[in-house]
Amino acid sequence: MEKGLVEVYCGLGMGKTPVAIGQAIRAVGQGKSVILIQFLKGRAMDELNFMERLEPEIKVFRFEKNEKYYQELTEEEKQEEDWNIKNGLNFARKVLVTEECDLLILDEILGVVEHGIITGEELKTLIECKDKHTGLILTGYHMCEEIKDCVDTITTFESIENEKKKQEDDNK
Repeated sequence: MEKGLVEVYCGLGMGKTPVAIGQAIRAVGQGKSVILIQFLKGRAMDELNFMERLEPEIKVFRFEKNEKYYQELTEEEKQEEDWNIKNGLNFARKVLVTEECDLLILDEILGVVEHGIITGEELKTLIECKDKHTGLILTGYHMCEEIKDCVDTITTFESIENEKKKQEDDNK
């Protein structure tokens, strides 16, 4: 069996989640099982609800209960969601330890570290639960230094504004 890589898609540019979903579709096409756990997305987004249509081939989980993005929550709501997010992380740990799938995607997990819900060291410990055959994809804006030594590939996304388009818009 092939080695399961740990891949990170990070950066301020758009497209991290779609690339991860593309990898999930590719894995399913190869007969592999895929679990996708999403964090910090809010529950009301249409694009996220679309992904549930990919089930049962790609099992999608969201543990957060609030409709709003995490950043829009009150401190009290954030505390409740922190608990829900940690339940999602415990589920991810169980999936890795029991080798429940061939590919696990933790969408926006780097944001969970960035918001201080868990530490980079806790994320590293989670990654280290992975066996050598399970693939793991992590997404988010900012790469955390603590996990760099246990990651096989880091792909950084950035948005580059087209200068010509910008000049045209400025001249209007």
